[in-house]
Amino acid sequence: MSSSSFLEIVELENGKVALRRSNEEAEPLVVIEFSADAQDFLQGHYIEVAKAMISAGMQVAGQVMEEGEPYSEDRTVH
Repeated sequence: MSSSSFLEIVELENGKVALRRSNEEAEPLVVIEFSADAQDFLQGHYIEVAKAMISAGMQVAGQVMEEGEPYSEDRTVH
């Protein structure tokens, strides 16, 4: 990714929420899909929830990159 690239969060035509580079129509970097039940439960505020999820993920990604620990295949996901 070039240093002049910006990221944007968009709702795709299929209703999924995506993080992508603003200057490209390439495949999104991240896609979040909420079920109809989840969208109903969130009373239509699923875009805000997706933004928070993406923001939290980017913060953790930055921390992981700063720590510089190698990726391990033997890990437990909770």
